[in-house]
Amino acid sequence: MNQTIETILSHRSVRKFEDKPLTDEQINTIVKSSQAASTSSFVQAYSIIGVKDKAKKKRLAELAGNQSYVEENGHFFVFCADFHRHALIGDMEGTDVTSSIESTEKFMVAVIDATLAAQNASIAAESMGLGICYIGGLRTNIEEVAALLKMPENTIPLFGLAVGYPAQDTGVKPRLPLENVYHEEVYQQDDKVFKEQLEGYNQEISAYYHERTQGKRSDTWTSQMAGMLKEPKRMHMKGFVEKQGFAKK
Repeated sequence: MNQTIETILSHRSVRKFEDKPLTDEQINTIVKSSQAASTSSFVQAYSIIGVKDKAKKKRLAELAGNQSYVEENGHFFVFCADFHRHALIGDMEGTDVTSSIESTEKFMVAVIDATLAAQNASIAAESMGLGICYIGGLRTNIEEVAALLKMPENTIPLFGLAVGYPAQDTGVKPRLPLENVYHEEVYQQDDKVFKEQLEGYNQEISAYYHERTQGKRSDTWTSQMAGMLKEPKRMHMKGFVEKQGFAKK
């Protein structure tokens, strides 16, 4: 096992950071690592907004559901789906690209490109001894987030990435059994086997929480997921996505 794989396998979310900003060199290295990620057909349909301003970070923390680590970190990145520059390309080249930009396919391309870039950023940050935490809570009040960041049409703030020096050591959370995730040749559809694997995973997760919280918590993964999926959330997203010029077709 090499150092890169060790870094990947030791990933954990960090939600408490030291009061120490990242240097410009660290920020630039993380962004350049993001840009080195794979991108569909070289489209590069994403942008990254870095937030240093304390008042703006405080407001983003409020909009994300009062998550303190959105405000208190070394640097906050917002990863965005972005076809705004491609609309400008249409003007530059005298080509109508609107129908393509408005397609569901290109919306997926932008989301995938941004996600790949963000994961590169995360691995780069962790390889530098920093910690990270993804922030999907920005989508809870996405209209306000977009307004705060002055985002134009054909852009969407997808999620944030808090980066900084870890102020606490958290354990690596066990993932699903490999057999429950990896399929060879075709999707394996034996639901009985699936459920047996999930029951085993429930025991592992329950033990993890029990140890981490000194017995205050011992819930299972399936109970978490059922509770989360019981009621749909952020149902405003479809309207906002279409308003911004995405996924209309």
